[in-house]
Amino acid sequence: MKVLVTGSAGIFGTHLVRRLARSAGEPYEVIGLDIRDAEPIPGVRQVIGDVRDPDMVGRLTDGADAVVHCAAALPSHDEADVWSVDVDGTSTVLAAARRCGVSRFVHISSTAVYGVPEVQPTPENHPFVGVDPYNRAKIAAERLCGQYRDEGMCLPILRPKTFLGPERLGLFAMLFEWASEGRGFPVLAGGRVRCQMLDVADLCDVTVEALHRPADAVNDVFNVAASEFGLLRDEFQAVLDAAGHGRRVITIPARPAIGVLRALEKLHISPVYKRLARKLLHDSYVSIDRARSRLGFDPKFSNTESLLRTYDWYLEHARGTQHTGRSHGEPWRQGALKLVKAAF
Repeated sequence: MKVLVTGSAGIFGTHLVRRLARSAGEPYEVIGLDIRDAEPIPGVRQVIGDVRDPDMVGRLTDGADAVVHCAAALPSHDEADVWSVDVDGTSTVLAAARRCGVSRFVHISSTAVYGVPEVQPTPENHPFVGVDPYNRAKIAAERLCGQYRDEGMCLPILRPKTFLGPERLGLFAMLFEWASEGRGFPVLAGGRVRCQMLDVADLCDVTVEALHRPADAVNDVFNVAASEFGLLRDEFQAVLDAAGHGRRVITIPARPAIGVLRALEKLHISPVYKRLARKLLHDSYVSIDRARSRLGFDPKFSNTESLLRTYDWYLEHARGTQHTGRSHGEPWRQGALKLVKAAF
């Protein structure tokens, strides 16, 4: 099977192309496409290019049996870039796939399309709720995919929760850094909410299933998340306990903290965007029944297990890394939050 993976230098893209290249069963010919340099992987052809470039995307898609479209700009990017990459880029890749006769297109979306839903567990038929530039772009990209599916393309859409695993940093690097330095960690309203996550290995597993299961089983939309998860405060406390300094999760009053975080975001000196702050105050978990029954999805990692194995990787490979990046693989800049670290 010849598979084009867009966003192959991202955390999920990197794990997926490794998984496909090292598969002991089905042999794959893998092409990775990313705007950044990707990790050299034996058996994988890595190409530097832009998913918005129709000529390049067309050349790479020609002859492919499947596309896994992971490329995306994250909430930390400028609004125009988020729309351009997440919507225009998706349109370019979809058009190339149809033109080249690709038999299966797996689109990696996000549970962000639900906004901050009040229904838990959130089912796949929950309406789209646009609340910020990132989630509106994800909604628009899914609508494009729906049009192509209606026109006959086999197009599974996976909606993962926030995923973790080795090499994942982003905002989690703040928790890992503070824990390793022997500090407590502040959580809005004490973190007494259930916040479901996902391990990148489990996301790889279900993506492979979406590539191979019969079209009538996979040609749909699927939430993908951990089956075992608890209160956010307990998940974060597990990391503090693993650090071994005896520090605790610290409750921060929600209303004044939200006001401060929103002001800092507007000044571009905090990485905590509005929807994330709201998520930290509400239960956030989805139904994975459809993925279980149709894709055989059986998550191996709980929230806590995934957090701890990501923290272990951080200690071995990334402690002290400069906060310079905006991708999931680099610590996000803490901005003004770094100034208050000494208080914890």
